[in-house]
Amino acid sequence: MPLVTTGELVTRAAAGRSAVAAFNIITLEHVEAVIAGAESAEAPVVLQVSENAVKFRYGRLLPLARAALVAAERASVPVALHLDHVQSDDLLRQAADAGFSSVMYDAARLPYERNLAATRAAVDWAHAQGLWIEAELGQVGGKAGSGGREKPAEPPLDAHAPGARTDPAEARAFVADSGVNALAVAIGSTHAMTTRTAALDHDLLKRLSAALDVPLVLHGSSGVPDHELAAAVAGGIAKVNVGTALNIAMTGAIRDFLAAHPEAVDSRKYLSVGREAMTRAVTGIIRTVGRPAA
Repeated sequence: MPLVTTGELVTRAAAGRSAVAAFNIITLEHVEAVIAGAESAEAPVVLQVSENAVKFRYGRLLPLARAALVAAERASVPVALHLDHVQSDDLLRQAADAGFSSVMYDAARLPYERNLAATRAAVDWAHAQGLWIEAELGQVGGKAGSGGREKPAEPPLDAHAPGARTDPAEARAFVADSGVNALAVAIGSTHAMTTRTAALDHDLLKRLSAALDVPLVLHGSSGVPDHELAAAVAGGIAKVNVGTALNIAMTGAIRDFLAAHPEAVDSRKYLSVGREAMTRAVTGIIRTVGRPAA
């Protein structure tokens, strides 16, 4: 099936009050598992390559991107390629030629004004290349205290940092001034959670959904239970990012296999088990977030 764009998948999901699942890939086994899981669920999917994954692959984007591209073109469901959590402008500028239709530009570590300026510049470049662009806005650091001894301003919190919350009015201004196509918001999820215990702020999500006219994205979804994910989609989340859940599934399956087969040395034996475990995880998550809201 021809490659599709992230923008069209997210826009379609938002219109149908469902969400498209986006999975971070690190190895070829991740690529194959995500596509197999999406085919099992008979649903579209987004393959995401993060800047950290590129660093792991010796700083080279193309080997993994080319593998994902070829696999996506042979899938029986729509697949899009997304470059995730990009902080490097050099990496950003490799996106279009590498087959990506979208980029998540991550300047949320910067103070608000610098985040906005960097994101605006990234948006201008990306849109000129025909790329759909996502950004994130967590919680802007507190201002210095007024009266008495001045306290230093607190640093901003990323959208996926523990305790961060996105302010609806601030988010509305950020979207208008930056021109982004989608916004990742902080409503209680956290990256790299290994337990599914996150509780989302659904009242805040309702206010964010009412304040913004672009699709909303949930990062750190691996730590969110199914019922919370379903409620988040019903509340306006149109793209759900998942990474750690796949690594948990793969690592757990391989660990169990090697414990039961200590003599095993053929990597195909345990990698296939890990790939199957990731496939099941992908199918389950897609079925949770891809159903239209009642």
